[in-house]
Amino acid sequence: MNDCIFCKIVDKEIPAEIVYENEEVVAFNDINPQAPVHVLIIPKKHIPTLNNIVGEQKKLIGEILLVAQKIAREKGIAERGYRTVFNCNADAGQDVFHIHLHLLGGRKMTWPPG
Repeated sequence: MNDCIFCKIVDKEIPAEIVYENEEVVAFNDINPQAPVHVLIIPKKHIPTLNNIVGEQKKLIGEILLVAQKIAREKGIAERGYRTVFNCNADAGQDVFHIHLHLLGGRKMTWPPG
């Protein structure tokens, strides 16, 4: 997608503070962090929302979750706890329509989230 900011990060057209990358996903620090650790984990393939995921992509979604676990360990938040969030569509707070998992930690989380 030419106008997708996350696709531009994947293509290295826009700089980001990348904390992890492999052939399928990129993870980078959120530019507007809501916690001491706030990393976005995205697939390199453009998928607008969770509603657009198809069966063949279940391995990719699993990879995103495993990367979140790896980063949580590396950032030292795995043992105390962290939150992972996928927002789907505008009412849920999705403002970039390229699926992304928020990894948040480093502080006590509250419930409900908002």
